[in-house]
Amino acid sequence: VQLVESGGGLVQPGGSLRLSCTASGSIFSVYSMRWYRQAPGKQRELVATITSGGTTTYADSMKGRFTITGANNKNTVYLQMNSLKPEDTAVYYCNRIQGATGYWGQGTQVTVSS
Repeated sequence: VQLVESGGGLVQPGGSLRLSCTASGSIFSVYSMRWYRQAPGKQRELVATITSGGTTTYADSMKGRFTITGANNKNTVYLQMNSLKPEDTAVYYCNRIQGATGYWGQGTQVTVSS
């Protein structure tokens, strides 16, 4: 399974970005997809999760600002990020778990700065 992220970039505080992650290869119909992020010098942290059944969960600090959604084809997941803050600056990674295996994308840089 290959995961390709896109949509990162430079945005001013208070702005918005939408990240995308598309999975290809041997795709299962039952899965969960997650967004993680890792800021310089910090551990990777979970941002949001969506399951193949449509259940979503969020880290407390992202609730109300970030929204995870899945495309109808079930192979793409989006992360809509609003009201961005400088502390949201990080590399954002897509993760897919299906069966007993997890897969990672290469990451996309998000920088929030004026």
